[in-house]
Parts: sequence; C-alpha cells; structure tokens
Amino acid sequence: MIEAAGITKSYGSVKVLRGIDFSASDREVISIVGASGAGKSTLLQILGSLSWPDTGKVLIDGTDIFSLSPDALADFRNRRIGFVFQFHHLLPEFTALENVMIPALIARKNSAEARKRATELLSDLGLGARTGHKPSELSGGEQQRVAIARAVINNPSVIFADEPSGNLDSRTKKDIHKLFFDLRDRFGQTVVIVTHDRDLAAMSDRMLEMRDGLFCN
Repeated sequence: MIEAAGITKSYGSVKVLRGIDFSASDREVISIVGASGAGKSTLLQILGSLSWPDTGKVLIDGTDIFSLSPDALADFRNRRIGFVFQFHHLLPEFTALENVMIPALIARKNSAEARKRATELLSDLGLGARTGHKPSELSGGEQQRVAIARAVINNPSVIFADEPSGNLDSRTKKDIHKLFFDLRDRFGQTVVIVTHDRDLAAMSDRMLEMRDGLFCN
C-alpha cells in the first residue's frame, strides 16, 4: 500500500532524514517509535504528502504522490489519506457532526449523504449523544474520537496518526489505540502511527524504531 525510497530531508544544515526506505502492506498497522528529534513526525508528514522530501519517492497504492499536480495531490489526499494528530485540530465553531462532515463536503459529496455517514461514524464510536456538541464541550478522548471519525469519513486507503494519544490518560490511550485496529478490521485501512509509547506501539502488527533520521536495524 505504501512504498517510500531514499527519503531525505534537511532544514538548513540539520539533516532530519538521511535516506529512509519504508513500506507498509495493505491492512497493516505499523508504529514508529523513537526519541524526540529522531525524524518520526517529519517522515509521517512526507508519507502523508503534507511535506515534500529533498530527495526520494513515495507511492501510495501505486500512485507517485509527488508527481501529481497541486490540485490532483490535494484531491488524492482528501479521498485516499486520513490524518489524526495529537491536538485534534477540530474547528471550535463547529459541532462534532459538522467537523466530521467537512472532508466529505470537500470531496463534493452531497450534504445529506455526508451528514448520514458522519452520524453513523460518531454513533459507532460511542458519540451518538454528542453530535451537536462543540469541541470545548467534549473531553480529550471524545475530541480524539471525533478527529478519528473525520479521518475515516471518506474511506481512505491509509491513515496517518501522529501521537494520537499523547494528551490522554492511560486508559483512554489504550482505547484509542484499540480503535485503530477496530477500524482496520472494519474498513481495511493501512495505519501508520507515530508514538513515544512503546507499550502501545507493541500492540501494532509491526514496530519500527528511528534514531538520527534512520531506522534502527
């Protein structure tokens, strides 16, 4: 599902990624661990097309994403990739339901279809009674579940999650990580998670460790 080769990235004189090769199979859940500054989040941003590498290539389901035009890449990202971040990035003026609907509306699905799908997802994630609440009225765990519903509403091929449980208590962390497996089993996505929590990372199908911009052997 994901093939990356020769990925390098520098910021000024600082070499963050030093020639990364990475692959992920269809329906695989992979965790990437390592100390702060190892290059984990930078790699995730490049794999997800949010940042461009200095050199290297990334293919998602056979598509060379950095060969696409800006408009085509934006469309590909919206339809084929889902993102979950540590700080949720929910829009505060919108309800949980409206936040989840946004990617579907961007993908030009009609409002009734987007609303139905978002309602179903929130109900499946235990938030059926919270659809009309704004982010400030939700707990951290509830906000993250809304963010996950938003990430999967367009049935993407791949989900990238950057420290998705970093701000949560230990019990909620485990629930959120288990949720990625539940979603994989239901919808068939490939999931790549960056985390500092090795215990939670060990739940994944495969755990990779980064150090100084490279994967450890």
